[in-house]
Amino acid sequence: MHTFRLFVSAAIAALIPFAALSQGVTPPASAAAIPPPRAASLPPSPNLAPNGSMTATLKASPDFTILSKALDATQMSALLAKTPGLTLFAPTDTAFRALPPAELSALLDPKNVATLQQVLTYHLVNLDLPTSKFKGAKGPVQSVEKSNLLLDGSGAVPKVNDADIIQPDVKAANGTIQVVDKVLIPTDVNLPTANAEVGSPTPSGR
Repeated sequence: MHTFRLFVSAAIAALIPFAALSQGVTPPASAAAIPPPRAASLPPSPNLAPNGSMTATLKASPDFTILSKALDATQMSALLAKTPGLTLFAPTDTAFRALPPAELSALLDPKNVATLQQVLTYHLVNLDLPTSKFKGAKGPVQSVEKSNLLLDGSGAVPKVNDADIIQPDVKAANGTIQVVDKVLIPTDVNLPTANAEVGSPTPSGR
């Protein structure tokens, strides 16, 4: 497994010009008279509390046991304990369990650790991105996995791809954790249906 080499090479590629996020659509002048849309009902925040590094912060919470075990399995925990200036979009245990059972089982199968690593690095950005940096804007940023994530701060609730950020801006010692309500799957990863294996042609990117 080449986690460290993957991380370092992606760190250079991850620095897509972030100014793209400042080019969000400007609302018309009349928009001020329109009441803002009500936020959809969100899952409860896990109230994640900073506790040192990203790794230590996640391990101290009972709501991130699946993510913590997945980071250990892919040898990423040490990186998230020491590498500064990161943003991690962290799915809760509830988010992982919302995956179809065949997908979750495949992700956590030790023989599919490379696929799990690809999915986890898609949740990681080599920039410190508090939501204040994309508030009122919408645009792409490159993940360590090298695929783009779409950040959207234009609504009542900030989003990444189709996931809501249900607890924003948890400031760990080495970066920012954004708690999300869905597991993010890069478009170049195919997860199994009930009768298929990882790598089958069934697309599941989202």
